[in-house]
Amino acid sequence: MSESKLRVQSMDFAVSIINLVKYLKEKRESIISNQIGRSGTSIGANIREAQYAHGKADFIAKLQIALKEANETGYWLELLFKTNYISEAEYKSLDSVCAAIRVMLISSINTAKGNVK
Repeated sequence: MSESKLRVQSMDFAVSIINLVKYLKEKRESIISNQIGRSGTSIGANIREAQYAHGKADFIAKLQIALKEANETGYWLELLFKTNYISEAEYKSLDSVCAAIRVMLISSINTAKGNVK
């Protein structure tokens, strides 16, 4: 798993989230759309920031923030599904990508910490 793969997937995911937010705004949903818009795009922004971190601790901290944002995004996706704003298929598709990003982030954090087993 390369850092570039994580950057590409997080960017693609952010694009999907922005498109979802546009759809939600058309449906006049503003509470969750604002939240998921912030958390879903913040994942990639923090991954990008980690690239120019001020050392190992800062690098790990940025990736941990990205992981927290990905976890929050998963929550908003589930809430959108449970409130019938998105279909089960759309939920599963977006949640699957979000989960894959979380797995890559956890792996990257563990590698950076030296916790590789």
